[in-house]
Amino acid sequence: MATAPDTPSASQPGDTDTQETREWLDALASVIGQEGPERAHFLIERLIDSAREAGIDIPYSATTAYLNTIPVSQQPHYPGDADLELRIHAYIRWNAMAMVVRANKHSNVGGHIASFASAAALYDVGFSHFWHVPSADHGGDLIFFQGHSVPGVYARAFLLGRLTEEQLDHFRREVDGKGISSYPHPWLMPDFWQFPTVSMGLGPLQAIYQARFMKYLQARGFANNGEGRTARKVWAFLGDGETDEVETLGAIGMAAREKLDNLIFVINCNLQRLDGPVRGNGSIIQELEAEFRGAGWNVIKLIWGTRWDGLLARDTQGLLKKRMLELVDGDYQTFKAKNGAFVREHFFNTPELRALVADWTDDDIWQLNRGGHDLFKIFATYDAAVNHRGRPTVILAKTIKGYGMGQAGEAMNISHQQKKMDAEAIRRFRDRFELPVADNEIEELPYLRFAEGSRELAYLRERRQALGGYLPQRRRTAAALAIPPLSVFDSLLKASGEGREISTTMAVVRIFNVLLKDRQIGRRVVPIVPDESRTFGMEGMFRQVGIWNQEGQKYVPEDHDQLMFYKESKDGQVLQEGINEAGAMADWIAAATAYSVHGEAMIPFYICYSMFGPQRTLDLCWAAGDQRARGFLIGGTAGRTTLNGEGLQHQDGHSPLLAGLIPNCLAWDPTFAYEVAVIIHDGLQRMFVEQQDVFYYLTAMNENYPHPEMPAGESVDTPADIIRGMYLFRKGLASDGKKAAPRVQLLGSGTIFREVIAAATLLKDDWGVDADLWSCPGFAQLARDGNETQRWNLLHPLEKPRRSHVEHCLDDTRGPVIAASDHVRQFAEQIRPFVRRRYVTLGTDGFGRSDTRERLRYFFEVDRHWITVAALKALADEGSLAPAVVAEAIARYGIASDKPNPLSV
Repeated sequence: MATAPDTPSASQPGDTDTQETREWLDALASVIGQEGPERAHFLIERLIDSAREAGIDIPYSATTAYLNTIPVSQQPHYPGDADLELRIHAYIRWNAMAMVVRANKHSNVGGHIASFASAAALYDVGFSHFWHVPSADHGGDLIFFQGHSVPGVYARAFLLGRLTEEQLDHFRREVDGKGISSYPHPWLMPDFWQFPTVSMGLGPLQAIYQARFMKYLQARGFANNGEGRTARKVWAFLGDGETDEVETLGAIGMAAREKLDNLIFVINCNLQRLDGPVRGNGSIIQELEAEFRGAGWNVIKLIWGTRWDGLLARDTQGLLKKRMLELVDGDYQTFKAKNGAFVREHFFNTPELRALVADWTDDDIWQLNRGGHDLFKIFATYDAAVNHRGRPTVILAKTIKGYGMGQAGEAMNISHQQKKMDAEAIRRFRDRFELPVADNEIEELPYLRFAEGSRELAYLRERRQALGGYLPQRRRTAAALAIPPLSVFDSLLKASGEGREISTTMAVVRIFNVLLKDRQIGRRVVPIVPDESRTFGMEGMFRQVGIWNQEGQKYVPEDHDQLMFYKESKDGQVLQEGINEAGAMADWIAAATAYSVHGEAMIPFYICYSMFGPQRTLDLCWAAGDQRARGFLIGGTAGRTTLNGEGLQHQDGHSPLLAGLIPNCLAWDPTFAYEVAVIIHDGLQRMFVEQQDVFYYLTAMNENYPHPEMPAGESVDTPADIIRGMYLFRKGLASDGKKAAPRVQLLGSGTIFREVIAAATLLKDDWGVDADLWSCPGFAQLARDGNETQRWNLLHPLEKPRRSHVEHCLDDTRGPVIAASDHVRQFAEQIRPFVRRRYVTLGTDGFGRSDTRERLRYFFEVDRHWITVAALKALADEGSLAPAVVAEAIARYGIASDKPNPLSV
């Protein structure tokens, strides 16, 4: 605090000369009074530097006194009508409580009262005085609402006429289409919520990267974020218990390093988790101050309310401040669960402290408030935050969980789970906030409204109109993009050429390069990579479009004399996130939702190790689906056997299954360059022209091999069938002789489809078996199509049954069906219900390991020999071949009959 230091206590340890101490403190007070706190800060820092240069050990301390950062003398004038706002806030509190309690009278749908009760004033000051929506004059602020506090957001929207009483009564009852969602879910309320935040830690992490992406957009000319106090801001509301999640604090160092002064965290420090204290034996506010200050943030502590000001002014010896600091959070929680007499006895526990409140009643002591419930203190804190430059800001606001709930849950360990209140508790709630609810209405819990024409309603509307309109709100579309035709990828649709081998990863990078050069959409492509650019062959982009850094490149890179040197620039296009999949995914989400958040459609491509990207960040992938993200996720080095030298934890055999679980994610496992081109072009059309709320996940392999030309013919529409998920790659040769030879249908995807092709040759040359070859880059899409077909048939029993794409493809074929991929067996198993004959699947179940690709494919039983044996066995089981043929094949191909199951070793 920038105030004159208090006289030190005589009992202060280590003070061997109190007179000298007094002189130093008087000198400091004089500097503060005459030249200001900035000069005082400079002098103190110089003294510390000099002391350290002299060899004096001065440990760094990241914490300050347990007091408000902003002193009374620096509080700005409150611009609102506080009395009117308090009445409005009381109505909002009531409606939020009533909505949850009413929802649980005859159901168990749940809901939370206590979290919003603690944070209500923090939200209300923001709504009334700070948060802009997109308008002609402002790009709009981004608000990440704490998930458990949404009843209060709904309650405010209800007062403004944005939600109906019927919708409030259907809180958490959404199936019939009338309800409102339990937490912020853009998928369920696409015109209302922007960001899903209730999965702990993801809101703070995404807020950091949204703030960074705003800087990226401005640097590249896509947005004007404004300057000064009214510049666009990202506000993230979170709970102190949420900071235990590693994602919450995982990127705060980056936020400070990148100087994200457009970012404000508001941490609601009600000192409680879901089950008990956050830090019962410590102080979460002091701990978080050290974390954020050490990371380089501007920290503002908002601990005590206005009613403490006079008492602190009386404390000339610093005893009260000392007492505040020595208590632990468990003590503070207990105080607020008791009464004024208890606080007098246990907080003011010395004769000197009791003397400070000797003329106060127990009720006066009980009214001592916390800063997070005080409009004037909150406004002063927010005002300081929006005016701060050069660093992100965190506000540590001390509150009471369940504020206003009394014995039904105020400051109690049970408060988080409270969703019911009895009549007496509701009556006390009504009385505490002076609400116009008659005794005979208590059981009914009526929603409260302000009459049309009332001062309160006019004030509510006026404050929001001054800030651009109602909040929260979400845009569904942006201007459609002019994407190039499929022919722009013509070189990938043709054969790679004699002796030219490439991987599908290289095909993806070539598509990047084509799109980056496109005059219509090139500027909107956002390549994102977590420190693996060279692994994926993307280093050419360093020179071509540069790596974005808002400070440019202040150094001469070691490889500056090379063609593809490491180039950072203020207008660079690549987002290079270091070894940080979660950050890269948050980057991708920011870009993939820019069409809605900023009104600018961007085309993000995030490429990562497939084993680490989706697996480590699947929660973020689901959040992306909820936010209706649009873009491409590329799982590089995919498949259990293609990344052959790395071993167990690097080898992915399941990422397409994980991605395919997300309803609006379309997962693909292509084999050839033309399949990659067709799939990406389809995604561009769906997402950025038709503006469908989907995103694409593609696997890409690092194995080089020749790529054929896309099959074509008068009756063949290969691009359409690729997008359906399955197409005829090559029909088996006609049988020789009068008697038809045995025949099988071979299916495959990814790099193992090449083993399938080789197996078809073995079957023909070694055993006289014909095979039709089917490429299935979209097993996930085939499964969805089949399930949708079955559902339609179930609901339309009197109509002609529909047939799935798998059934259409296999209609005029014969023989058992064998499918193989470089993923677990369950991947190909997805289409079993739609294969109306014997179906055998091969996959890479088990732990990965390091070896050559050939040995790994033998080990996992997906190479050409295993596929051939599986096909022969299926024919033998159908009676088309003798079992001895299978035994002969096992011997010929050197397959050990006693080989252990790869799942078990």
